[in-house]
Amino acid sequence: MTHPNDPALRSFIPVDAESDFPIQNLPYGVFSARGLAPRVGVAIGDYVLDLWELEQDGRLAVGQDGPGVFVADTLNPFMALGPKVWAATRSRISELLRHDNGELRDNEALCRRVLVPMKEARLHLPIAVSGYTDFYASKEHASNVGIMFRGKENALQPNWLHMPVGYNGRASTVVVSGTKVRRPRGQLKPPGADLPSFGACRRLDFELEMGAVIGQPSPMGETLTEALAEQMIFGFVLLNDWSARDIQQWEYVPLGPFLAKAFATSISPWVVTSAALEPFRRQGPKQDPAPLPYLQQTQPHNYDIELEVALRAAPMSKPARICRTNFKYMYWSSVQQLLHHASSGCAMNVGDLLGSGTMSGPEKDQRGSLLEISWNGTEPVELASGITRTFLEDGDSLVMRGWCQGNGYRVGFGEVEGTIVPA
Repeated sequence: MTHPNDPALRSFIPVDAESDFPIQNLPYGVFSARGLAPRVGVAIGDYVLDLWELEQDGRLAVGQDGPGVFVADTLNPFMALGPKVWAATRSRISELLRHDNGELRDNEALCRRVLVPMKEARLHLPIAVSGYTDFYASKEHASNVGIMFRGKENALQPNWLHMPVGYNGRASTVVVSGTKVRRPRGQLKPPGADLPSFGACRRLDFELEMGAVIGQPSPMGETLTEALAEQMIFGFVLLNDWSARDIQQWEYVPLGPFLAKAFATSISPWVVTSAALEPFRRQGPKQDPAPLPYLQQTQPHNYDIELEVALRAAPMSKPARICRTNFKYMYWSSVQQLLHHASSGCAMNVGDLLGSGTMSGPEKDQRGSLLEISWNGTEPVELASGITRTFLEDGDSLVMRGWCQGNGYRVGFGEVEGTIVPA
């Protein structure tokens, strides 16, 4: 059988070479359309393939009893079935969509039922987020922030090169792309003020991240191996960890970010599987000093994912790109983040979400936050027609996109968008 990642594969559904969703991708999401309840689908070109309808027709079986996992309004029940089922299901979907297989292609009535035009579908949060942890794993980002606030000699804290630093965020405010983001309120203490006040954030920012979606659990009290951690990651989403920099600056000592990161985290609606990203694995940056044995990797766990951010200020008619970088620059990989997370005996659950941390590259135009791009507000970003930004203003819209470029096709994530509304 042809491997689902074969670059020569073509679907019977026409897919543009610059589409994020060719047959080599097949990302999972949750959608609703035609007055029916949300269920699981796969993106293919400009369509959503309704997996529940395929299952009802007997064309797709995942080996479980009962009504099936694709009628669920999250991916969690499907992810819980494990890597063997993930692989078999992806292979079967690929087989059904091949241009030279008439099983679905030649069944017009079934095609009408199972292929929903993307423009007619409403996309929902793809997973029930069990827990959300955000890391700080880009050396360039951590260095930039450290230089701003502590100087070049103390850019990285002493522990940074020895472990993936992270904090527990709020699963309750993880939202799907397109959800409006209300400007947060909190305690503010500007420089020179004697006492804090309570009010709307004035330094609202984005953070360009990837989110690793955990598809298999690990029990409390046990640790993981590299191979097991890799098998637990079902796939990845684009992630924007909105940040209130002025609230954060006042509250983060001594326990780290809290309300400044708890008001909204946006993710893309499509989960691109680890299997689809396999051809794009890359070795990450050399880690010096060598990590402790439990964090050492025998395989490359970074990915060549092109990433870009565009900002449409409220007065603008179309967005302007303000950042272009790549996931391959991440110092600590998602596997290392998961290994470290479980190393204390912390239980991991199906639906856990691990934010990579802001992804910045070595060049100035590769900085993954406005804090870095505007250098803490001292270098305004020029957008269009004299419009500038240091941080986000009400009415501003931010769009993140990501894709892996193959030979004549791309494996993409779609986009994650959010628009700021007043406090």
